[in-house]
Amino acid sequence: MVVNVEQGTANPSVGTLLRISDSLGVGLPALVESPEPKPVKVVRNGEGAILWSGELGGRGVLVGGTESPDVVELWDWTLGPGDHHGSEAHSPGTKELMQVQQGTVTVVTAGQSFLLGTGDAITFPGDVAHSYTNPGAEQARFCLAVFEPGVGSGHRPEVAR
Repeated sequence: MVVNVEQGTANPSVGTLLRISDSLGVGLPALVESPEPKPVKVVRNGEGAILWSGELGGRGVLVGGTESPDVVELWDWTLGPGDHHGSEAHSPGTKELMQVQQGTVTVVTAGQSFLLGTGDAITFPGDVAHSYTNPGAEQARFCLAVFEPGVGSGHRPEVAR
């Protein structure tokens, strides 16, 4: 897969990019952002990395992130009516925090389903499989923060499963 990505013949999923970044010991933002280290980084509207596109008009845009070892990613997600994004479990200790800005989103995590409306927020473990679905007839939009501790540090917190 890495060779295909490198040659531009494959478009990796977010899950594949996460596995690549984890095996390299860097956070996902390090794979898609400019390599220039800056104490302050501004990402202008429209400059984020589109890392997921849905069949029904959705997209996941990584708009910013911190460097290792404790990586925080900030995402801007849009889901078209009926759009669904399933996510594999991230590394142990990962946490996710999201807020719905428009429409409705169903989050499924740890065997539970949560229907969220505009303004609702949820925090959940990202180290279990989870998904986001727009069950409504209108576009849904949410912001998502992902905290992944210990990337590239050689140690990960143990999480009971």
